[in-house]
This record gives sequence, structure tokens and C-alpha cells, in this order.
Amino acid sequence: MRRDAQENRAALLAAARVVLNRDPDATLDQIAAEAGLTRRSVYGHFANRDELRRELVTGGTARVATALAAVEHPDPLVRLALIAARMWAEVEHVRVMTLFAVRGPYQDVVAGELRPVREELRSTVEAGLATGRVRDDVEPAILARLIESAAIAVLDEATRAGLAGADGHRLVMLMVLSTCGLDAAGAARLIDTTPELEWGA
Repeated sequence: MRRDAQENRAALLAAARVVLNRDPDATLDQIAAEAGLTRRSVYGHFANRDELRRELVTGGTARVATALAAVEHPDPLVRLALIAARMWAEVEHVRVMTLFAVRGPYQDVVAGELRPVREELRSTVEAGLATGRVRDDVEPAILARLIESAAIAVLDEATRAGLAGADGHRLVMLMVLSTCGLDAAGAARLIDTTPELEWGA
């Protein structure tokens, strides 16, 4: 692909992230205008809006999966909180698109990209169970899914309530830790006494 074509494609994807995060039903004309290109130029790269959105979802999910896979910590609870915090950092600015990706017509695409992360999440839950750090009244596979759902619910509420930055960062960790079995005071104490969990750490 020629350099200018590569730049146009990158510009379209960047514009789509902005426009579709404002309005998931935005048209190709709106996306092209945001990119400073014509509608015709869009068709030089994508057959239709669905193809553009699919590439956006695939690329974004792969980026998030790579970031989450890099999270490490010997304490399973801290690791789960770090995964939640990293997810927030990666998707805060595109939370509407993220919710569309995990709940919309591309759920299978997202599931495929996130499979390794979900397996690691379950493994971390099992490690927490083995060390007594995670609740033992919920089967690990179910608990791992509930932890993921809690993090996604924070994105939803953050969009509705206008939460951003440090507020969302703290809330997503509190909800994940609560799902793991910590009470409110215990979750707050773990966050406040663990330097790695600080906003911007």
C-alpha cells in the first residue's frame, strides 16, 4: 500500500474512533469529514461502514488484549485490580465504542481476541482461591466472568454519570475487588496501601 494510502487509512480509523465513540450510528460521511477526506476515499479502503467498524473493533480489542496480557503481580487480588485498572486506562477515551464492541454484533470477534486474557483471568482467580485471597463460594469460571462483567458495568456507569480519570480508575478496581469477595473497607485499604494501584502509577 502506498504511503499516502496508508496514511489515509490510518486517518479514517482514527476519525472513526472519535466519531463512533460520540455516536455509534454515525455515517461514513461523518467519519470521512472528521478525517478530512471524501466519502469516495472511504470506499477505497472499506466496502461499507460495517467493514470499517469491524476493523476498528478487531484492532482495538487486540491492543487491549496485549496490554492486559502484560499485567503481572504475585498477589492474585492485586493482579486482578491491576487488570481492571489497565483496562480502564486503555478504553476510557473510547468507552462507548468499547461497550458496542462487547455487546454488539462483533461479540464473536471480541471473544476470539480476548480468549487468552479471559483464560489468564480465570487462572488468576484460581490462584487467588488456592491462596485464600478470593471468595470460595462461586465457581472460578463463573467468578472470572462476573469480574469481567463488573469492569464492563463500570464503563457503562462512567458513560452515564460522566466519570473520568482517577474516579473511574478507582471505581473499576473497587467493583472488581468487591466481586472477588472483599468488603468495601478491605477493597479500599488494598488500593490505598498498594503503590502499583495508584492513579498514574
